[in-house]
Amino acid sequence: MRRLFPVTYETPAQAFGGGERDAAGADREWSLAELATAYAYPAQRPWLRGNMVSSLDGAAQHDGHSQPISSASDMRIFGTLRALADVVVVGAETVRQEGYRPARARAEFAAAREAAGQAPAPAIAVVTASLDLDFSLPLFASPLVPTLILTGAAAAPEKVAAAEKAGARVVVAGEGMGVDPARAVGALAGLGHHRLLTEGGPRLLGQLIAAEVLDELCLTLSPTLTAGDAQRVAGGPPVAVPRRFELVSLLEEDGFLFGRYRRP
Repeated sequence: MRRLFPVTYETPAQAFGGGERDAAGADREWSLAELATAYAYPAQRPWLRGNMVSSLDGAAQHDGHSQPISSASDMRIFGTLRALADVVVVGAETVRQEGYRPARARAEFAAAREAAGQAPAPAIAVVTASLDLDFSLPLFASPLVPTLILTGAAAAPEKVAAAEKAGARVVVAGEGMGVDPARAVGALAGLGHHRLLTEGGPRLLGQLIAAEVLDELCLTLSPTLTAGDAQRVAGGPPVAVPRRFELVSLLEEDGFLFGRYRRP
């Protein structure tokens, strides 16, 4: 893996340049500890962060998966963001398409998580109205931390019973069949999960944006072109007025740009 370093610039008219350099003047790869510091969560309140990857022409996936437009450095940041989170919120369709597995404990972050009062790994919270999931999968059958199911009060009782029998914890976060994003954030915070991370998919991210509960977006811009009709990073109905976010940091590695944007 090539070195990861922050992009610096003085004015928008100037080209990106510079970087983090060691005493010998060479570009230096950031350690996991430095990445964790750079991406640390604010401590004031529950904070919902999104993490997505996009091709140059706006595709969030290729052939139904995000891996073809990702990279080793993207996965390194992906792992760091997971290691900082209390819970990872994901849509049911993404669970089905990506073959989601439980989050694993990482020795590099074990001491920091213990000091912060966190479980060894983040819980996975699946947002689903239908509960149409394979509860024999490792995500439900053998997680290090019990998987959560976020659903509505009108969810089918037999599906709820199947999820609970599999070991999942069902959390009601909506009055009807669907999940209310603001209520979901509140329910997770009520369980002690204040560092929230969502990895999509696009439909879920669009719902979070529309509900104005997304505080931050970590967006990887992949130097790839896919064409086709793949989904963007966020889907669903458009918001009435575009939401303006502020750039917090920008990293570059091998042509991939790793942007971090916060709601003002």
